[in-house]
Amino acid sequence: MANNVRLLREEQLLTKAELARKAGISALTLARIESGRACRVDTKRKIILALGLRPSDKHKVFSDGRPGHATRKGR
Repeated sequence: MANNVRLLREEQLLTKAELARKAGISALTLARIESGRACRVDTKRKIILALGLRPSDKHKVFSDGRPGHATRKGR
């Protein structure tokens, strides 16, 4: 699963530990997600909100499986 979690985290100058703490998840879980592993919808929501985005911005963070999604294009 492609995602932009790492890029968005680094743009905000956050460490993995800081974002994980804000999202209420473990740093290990965040590292797995950043490496492309799948996660639950609830975990995605936590990350999106911790990045200061709205749930409707999920396409900016996580791919929905369609080409062209979860890329930096059009940001």
